[in-house]
Amino acid sequence: MAVLDIRLEPWTEHDLDLLRRLNTPETTEHLGGPESDEKIVDRLARYAALATMFRIVVDGEPAGSIGFWEKEWRGATVYETGWGIVREHWGRGLATAAGALMIERARGLHRLQYMHAFPKVQHAASNAICRKLGFTLVGECDFEYPVGNPIRCNDWRLGLFEDA
Repeated sequence: MAVLDIRLEPWTEHDLDLLRRLNTPETTEHLGGPESDEKIVDRLARYAALATMFRIVVDGEPAGSIGFWEKEWRGATVYETGWGIVREHWGRGLATAAGALMIERARGLHRLQYMHAFPKVQHAASNAICRKLGFTLVGECDFEYPVGNPIRCNDWRLGLFEDA
């Protein structure tokens, strides 16, 4: 198997096509379905403004999105993470490889002790990625994503420092 060149790059205003490719019924099945083009344009502006949101680039081709952001969770400020891979790159280990790179960036900030991921309980692929990245399953929890769409998620937690 060939070694892939996987990089995390900042989002720019020129990446609308990648977000549209991530906004299909198949790729948003566990996230409440596709968003309107207006919401995608707004999302791109938010991603481009965040230093902790990245497009995943494999062998020079944009293949997905990954990042982390601050969230208040059970009385503490933690990082929440999420990712998405365009359909034609599913099953290649890109989310796991990109996740390892992203975790190192979060650790490098030396800021927050924990990172959490909240995939839907029945989303086997994302739950497997959490296990592969070393997250610990805390338990199930309820979310609304998007707002008005209740979902049941697994709460996965990763300590970013040795004493976590």
